[in-house]
Amino acid sequence: MSTWSETEAVAPELAAAVRGRFEAHGMGLLATLRRDGSPRISGIEPLFALGELWLGMMPDSLKGADLRRDPRLALHSATEDKDVTHGDAKIAGRAEEVTDEGRCQAYLDALSAATGFEPEECQVFRVEVTGLSFVQPAGDHLDIRAWREGGEVRLVERS
Repeated sequence: MSTWSETEAVAPELAAAVRGRFEAHGMGLLATLRRDGSPRISGIEPLFALGELWLGMMPDSLKGADLRRDPRLALHSATEDKDVTHGDAKIAGRAEEVTDEGRCQAYLDALSAATGFEPEECQVFRVEVTGLSFVQPAGDHLDIRAWREGGEVRLVERS
């Protein structure tokens, strides 16, 4: 699994496109697995900072409980329109809860610098990235760029 900075190093153009879609809105949809194995979709504000992809949430949130139980996740950018004019981004990975006070404070400082929001407490996870994808219209077809850990960036054209 890769940190965000490691992902940027092996797939720089794709990582930049994916990050750009998330940062365009500041919002994403997080898919986790409930205790019974069924999916849960939650809104989240991912933060790219300090070479990591961070997920902050309220203490005792259900999505945090899901990630503690099963760290697998999918993160989808907020879609603007049905034609995905500006692209559509997805990140696959595993969450690691951050409990070290120094690292939590570094996240909170980065969050405050990026958004002005200063939570008193939160639950923080960093994402180990296992895959990226970006879909974008290209004339009469869609370009789908994808990367999976250990592989190369692939381009598929779909009509």
